[in-house]
Amino acid sequence: MAPRMMHRLAWLLLGTLLWLAPSPAAAQTFNSGSTGADGPFAPPGTVPPGSTVNGSTVTVPLPPSGIFHFTTISIPAGVTVIFTRNAANTPAILLATGNITVSGTIDVSGKSGGPIGRPGAGGPGGFDGGAGGDGVTTTTAGAGLGPGGGLPGPACGGTGGSYATQGTTGASTSPYYYSCPTPGAPGPTYGSTLLRPILGGSGGSGGSAASVPGAAAGAGGGGGGALILASSGALTLNTSGQIVADGGALGAGSSYHGGGGSGGAIRLIATSMSIAGNLFARGGASGPYNNGGGGGLGRIRLETYSLTLSGGGRTPEAVQGFPQPLFPPAGQPSLAITSIGGLPVPAAPAGSVLAAPDVLLPTGTTNPVPVTLTASNIPLGTAVQLTATPESGNKTTATSTGLQGSLASSTATASITLSLTQTNVLTATATFPLVANAGGGPVYAAGEEVTHVRVAAVLGGATQVTYITRSGKEIVGQ
Repeated sequence: MAPRMMHRLAWLLLGTLLWLAPSPAAAQTFNSGSTGADGPFAPPGTVPPGSTVNGSTVTVPLPPSGIFHFTTISIPAGVTVIFTRNAANTPAILLATGNITVSGTIDVSGKSGGPIGRPGAGGPGGFDGGAGGDGVTTTTAGAGLGPGGGLPGPACGGTGGSYATQGTTGASTSPYYYSCPTPGAPGPTYGSTLLRPILGGSGGSGGSAASVPGAAAGAGGGGGGALILASSGALTLNTSGQIVADGGALGAGSSYHGGGGSGGAIRLIATSMSIAGNLFARGGASGPYNNGGGGGLGRIRLETYSLTLSGGGRTPEAVQGFPQPLFPPAGQPSLAITSIGGLPVPAAPAGSVLAAPDVLLPTGTTNPVPVTLTASNIPLGTAVQLTATPESGNKTTATSTGLQGSLASSTATASITLSLTQTNVLTATATFPLVANAGGGPVYAAGEEVTHVRVAAVLGGATQVTYITRSGKEIVGQ
């Protein structure tokens, strides 16, 4: 048995959520926060340690934090830069004290699903696809990972992952494909146009194998990754350049196909910006005759005091704004899964069916399995919702005891039923009321009073914090 889990730090702005945009008439400058410690980045010749060059493709391993502190960044035409995910699967964050010029390609897209059940990996900060039924050990597919992961149907093509828009279902409409009586449902949309915190795209579900010997199904594509480029000077995307965070393509099967991953997230920040090239965060396309759903669109944001748009394609259309802080203030709420079945969880769990197990339960383990959760800056008494996503089959859920201890350090326990013969990925979510400090008045978001906060420890990125207003509107944390 190999149940896996993950956790991420939660971000919560304790105070007013209203922000004031600086006047465009003022001579504003932006500080990326780069120390310049990593020097210039000018592939293929000048690259970070550990990078590999294969023809025109440069593969750069992300540091544990996911953050590079460059002086300048220059990607020449004809060169493609991709990144190897780190253990925590953080977004790729490239900071520069000077100018950033992209004439080649930066690609943080998710990987395609495999043809015989193996899910596609999400890009850096993105979420993996779900496994497809192989037609031998199981005909059942797995759900895509991430807040908007696609859900499989019992005998259907996979469902695309969701992000800014929902993925589509994999209901076959062709007599040349097996029938699909109950297609899976797409996951919910999530995230914020502010991209704070920045999250990658979600995976598509796998396809369910038909009840025909050897009729294996395809797996789901991985969600597009999350990328931040921040320059204290000018950021230029030339006509020959492109920045891509597409969802991975669905895996084709001899029966049903998987679902495409959703597009990821691109956030560009600079004092001045010129965009003439392509910006793409598209979902993986649907399969023939819709036998395998397509992924939803991701998010693109441009933050600068001086913007020139002179061409290039942008899918989805970019949201524009003035530069905002890159990182949240200290002292935010946090939520983590710290033990499963009495076994400790590593500090940087992979939380992926594609990686080595984070926790290996011993033979003889029985359900339900105890899970310990730790938190800080979440009100005592709050119950945590725990979800297990197996490699194939339906998700299971459990509710923990109320958090006990102190506001700075609290714990809770939950007992959850796991599929003990396969890998499980665990996620944890806490929702609690927001109470304004005495004399401080209420907290507002989007012009409405906030009454609750939801903190979700999600795979592959910073924990998603959602503010819930009195009318029920949900605004992702800034």
